[in-house]
Amino acid sequence: MKLIIQIPCLNEEETLPQTLADLPKKVDGVDVIETLIIDDGSTDNTVEVASKCGVDHIVRHTNNKGLAEAFTSGLDASIKHGANIIVNTDGDNQYQGSDIAKLIKPILDGEADMVVGDRQVQTLEHFSFIKKLLQWIGSRVVQQVSNTSVPDTTSGFRAFSRDAALRLNVLSKFTYTLETIIQAGKSNIAITHVPVKTNDKLRESRLFTSIPAYVKRSVATIFRIYTMYEPLKTFSIIGGFIFSGGALLSLRFLYFYLIGNGGGHIQSLILSAVLLLIGFQVMMFGLLADLIRGNRQLIEDTQYRVRKIEVRGRAYSNGTTGKSSKVKKRTRAKKLEPKKG
Repeated sequence: MKLIIQIPCLNEEETLPQTLADLPKKVDGVDVIETLIIDDGSTDNTVEVASKCGVDHIVRHTNNKGLAEAFTSGLDASIKHGANIIVNTDGDNQYQGSDIAKLIKPILDGEADMVVGDRQVQTLEHFSFIKKLLQWIGSRVVQQVSNTSVPDTTSGFRAFSRDAALRLNVLSKFTYTLETIIQAGKSNIAITHVPVKTNDKLRESRLFTSIPAYVKRSVATIFRIYTMYEPLKTFSIIGGFIFSGGALLSLRFLYFYLIGNGGGHIQSLILSAVLLLIGFQVMMFGLLADLIRGNRQLIEDTQYRVRKIEVRGRAYSNGTTGKSSKVKKRTRAKKLEPKKG
């Protein structure tokens, strides 16, 4: 059983040594623990520091591609290096490495394929009231749209089984935290959460420049991903709202027409017809998007199967190569043995 701990990094030369030193060297149920750094276009000595600290694998981006892409690169590299379980943590030492054993336990026990560390945000002193409130609201929204019960949806401290990692497709360029939870809920990936502790704050977040900007991008991400998985419901609600507005205006015109004053409300009739037409078209767009969603699910399933075959093929090739070498050595040794008699 191999565990790879991946750490997306952007200019983390000061905090990375402390983060790596805090990681466990041994975990019950795990035979091999390796570390993997994703350098997302750092301009400092992050890579050199990682090498000096004995990091096993380093993935480098030539320029800054964003946290979501760094996370995805880490998953791909971890799978290629034979990880059975992948843990993602931050390079600023926000999370306590000792909680990794707790984080991966549901996966080892076969209870889940994805585990999110719950920071219990309401108890964090360095979080402002506004930040706690927004985090609580955002988590409740994600819970509703994903049909999950994860209380801390923005936590980056999470563990994935190999199977879950093969299924995930992060499309956002902003962050992976919200999207992966919604995907897990909509793709029937077994997901759970465990309480974890945090270390003292070492630096400010680099994910967003202001709270309004973060809220704006988070709302857009949630809406986009939910629409991808529930297009018919989303477009039906929007189209139904527009269609209802048109229907109400039609009833209003009918009322005035019956009392003999319809001539002065022709504008309402025209607007009603326009809204009814737009609402119907939006609902038809939802039907078309739902058909596309079905095709996308087939593509995702095919992609998952191909990835799984590649992983098995790589593992089989490595095992076969070793076995073949041993067989060849034994065969050669037998040929060199002198004949008796």
